[in-house]
Amino acid sequence: MAFDGTWKIDRNENYEKFMEAMGIGMMKRKLGAHDNLKITIQQNGDKFTVKEASNFRNIEIEFTLGVDFEYSLADGTELSGAWTLEGNKLVATFTRKDNGKVLKATREIVGDELVQTYLYEGVESKRFFKRG
Repeated sequence: MAFDGTWKIDRNENYEKFMEAMGIGMMKRKLGAHDNLKITIQQNGDKFTVKEASNFRNIEIEFTLGVDFEYSLADGTELSGAWTLEGNKLVATFTRKDNGKVLKATREIVGDELVQTYLYEGVESKRFFKRG
């Protein structure tokens, strides 16, 4: 599938502002902007396995499209939600457990890049990944 492969962070757009909106402290924002994130995605039908490796943690997430699951961000923020496929985009809606606010995320292939877009409280951020 198009998302399959290993993707290494190349650049961010408005990521520190997004982390600030999420309530992440300045030190963690500075570190998070330079996390050297690498994502490995494997798709098998409706099932996905995503491995995230960064300076801070290595985790593996398994999910099925349209099925809610629990997820913790690198800063410990706990979320619940699901990914769906809309055309050629992976689209997620997660609800924070601590305050009930919604985080939207998309993943799509644009040219030779994987683009992750986050939207939280009106603040949008993008992270661009290259195959690696």
